Amino acid sequence: MTPGTRHKVIGTFDDITSSTPEKSLLSPLKSSGGRNNSGKMTVRYIGGGHKRMYRIVDFKRDKDNMSAQVKTIEYDPNRSARIALLCYPDGEKRYMLAPNGLQVGQTVSTGAGVAPEVGNTLFLADIPLGTVIHNIELYPGQGAVMARSAGTYAQLLAREGKFAIIKLPSGETRMVLVTCRATIGVVSNPDHSLESHGKAGRKRWLGRRPRNRGVSMNPVDHPMGGGEGRSSGGHPRSRKGLLAKGYKTRDPKKTTSKFIVSRRKK
Repeated sequence: MTPGTRHKVIGTFDDITSSTPEKSLLSPLKSSGGRNNSGKMTVRYIGGGHKRMYRIVDFKRDKDNMSAQVKTIEYDPNRSARIALLCYPDGEKRYMLAPNGLQVGQTVSTGAGVAPEVGNTLFLADIPLGTVIHNIELYPGQGAVMARSAGTYAQLLAREGKFAIIKLPSGETRMVLVTCRATIGVVSNPDHSLESHGKAGRKRWLGRRPRNRGVSMNPVDHPMGGGEGRSSGGHPRSRKGLLAKGYKTRDPKKTTSKFIVSRRKK
């Protein structure tokens, strides 16, 4: 209909059942605009954006041996996936990361001896091999840190002693302790990767200001700037001179490297 909607591709929001969040699980979210405590801009290209409230999501899922009922599936402005509101028999309410296919009225459980069904959280020791999982802990009791983005999932490949071998969304194969928890299923909103903003204004709503290329700057501003006419800019690198596109930034002496079975694909 308009130039802004010509190339726009966004989700349908059909899976969302409530537009009002649970007030007790909201927390204020301050926007920095890329400024530090003295007001100096330390991160570029940040500012503006719609005002948000943070939804407190339960990534630990440590309320064992108590089934919770899914009351609503909601939109969360702070993440790409949907969130689900759980109501426990003792009256407590918590948000969880909604897996794909989770329905309102369904019950989800967590802990040892729970059936490996979508939305249930189990220890890696209890999950059948080959199962698709998400929301994975790296250390027991830490809370989920891996495979939390929309449409992502990992796969449990094997178990060797006290370690489980997991193939992560990046393609990396890694060992994780079997006492860590993970949730069964794929993260909701799998079509998120197909979205196209269609206009610059949608980026501004998200709090992202215009970003200009290093090649278009002067040599004083960027290592890739300057040159006569439109020059290629030389070796791709950051504003501080760090090489980009292939330069390994992981510390070779990192102690946890021994848990990585195979690195992610380039």
